[in-house]
Amino acid sequence: MATFTLSLDPCSVPQCFSPSSSPSTPSSLAHQLRLDLPGDRPKSAAVSFSSSLLQGARSHFPVQEGKSCSSLRTAAVRHLEGSLTNARGLRFGVVVARFNEVVTKLLLEGALDTFRKYSVQEEDIEVVWVPGSFEIGLVAEKLGKSGKFHAILCIGAVIRGDTSHYDAVANSAASGVLSAGLNSGVPCIFGVLTCDDMDQALNRAGGKSGNKGSEAALTAIEMASLFQHHLVLFCKDI
Repeated sequence: MATFTLSLDPCSVPQCFSPSSSPSTPSSLAHQLRLDLPGDRPKSAAVSFSSSLLQGARSHFPVQEGKSCSSLRTAAVRHLEGSLTNARGLRFGVVVARFNEVVTKLLLEGALDTFRKYSVQEEDIEVVWVPGSFEIGLVAEKLGKSGKFHAILCIGAVIRGDTSHYDAVANSAASGVLSAGLNSGVPCIFGVLTCDDMDQALNRAGGKSGNKGSEAALTAIEMASLFQHHLVLFCKDI
């Protein structure tokens, strides 16, 4: 069975499709179209475009000189950040787990020392002790909803044991602190250590790895400042 292929004569493309030329008549268009039988077409037929076709394309799609991406300008982006140097007057609640107290006391000391260094007044800090890290989230949410604090710092230490109890408490503590912040609208800072052994915990409570209680206090100051000095006013304007 013979197969027919409909193709355009490459040499006629510029005349037929050049925007500057007049539309082809049916007879001339039929002349430019040809039916090829298999084997009649050359094995390699490269299509070349003449300068007339390129000129026609330029006339239909003009390029504006001097335009570049660098000429596009956008409005200034507004950046909102909390400050570590403007902590005076901010009030903080601190929820501390008593379980693994040898660790959590060191974390609390680091946090209180950092608050003092950054000009947070002692009367603006309230510490609430809870039995363990599992109970932190509930109390943090209660403090957040009281309207008395600009941020809540949550301190605890969960150390892996022989059973899966560690995973349950660690996950519950993390989700509890997160939920407390989301439900109260007050920043609740996660300062709960989750370590494989006591050595890891002590190293992060003032040992060679620093004091994570101090680091969490810095986060609390920055977030409290961000909410108090920027987001409260910013959200009112929306």
